[in-house]
Amino acid sequence: MAQSPPVLDAGGEPLRSGVEYLADPAVADVAGSLTLVARNGSCPFYVGQESARSGRVGIPVIFTPRNPQETIITESTEVTVTFSGVSTCVRNTAWTIGGEDPQTRRRFVVTGAEPSYFQINSRNQLGGSYTFQGCPQCVDEPDCGRATCGTAGILIQNGTRFLVLDGPEFTFMFVRAN
Repeated sequence: MAQSPPVLDAGGEPLRSGVEYLADPAVADVAGSLTLVARNGSCPFYVGQESARSGRVGIPVIFTPRNPQETIITESTEVTVTFSGVSTCVRNTAWTIGGEDPQTRRRFVVTGAEPSYFQINSRNQLGGSYTFQGCPQCVDEPDCGRATCGTAGILIQNGTRFLVLDGPEFTFMFVRAN
């Protein structure tokens, strides 16, 4: 079986496990990097996006493959995603898939729980434009059935941009953080 191609950063280099990257929009001037944001006055443990006008840089992420022997992140490899910063909520910053929100019918990507696995998939022939796909972990084995996977997109509520599953997809590029 042929190995999937590597996910490339904005400089054309393969993404590496344990290295910090900013997840930026693949389309310029749409918004900023991914970061932690608050919702409804909560602690900022939702994964969201900086505003294009904020002038702030988001928080770098670190990818860790399910197989600890892998050092290069390839397309469709299952990885956990963790913000490299510290949360003011005293939670871990690994991404997980929340339950479906009854109002939006979307699943918010949050932090602070058992990490979910995500895949990074290419969205153009030249490389450099990628989407996140998430599949929640099954906790009750007999009742699991098939996991409900979804592609990540952005949902805007009250001017805040949230990373969610089950809506239109949003493409990202990865910039190595210094």
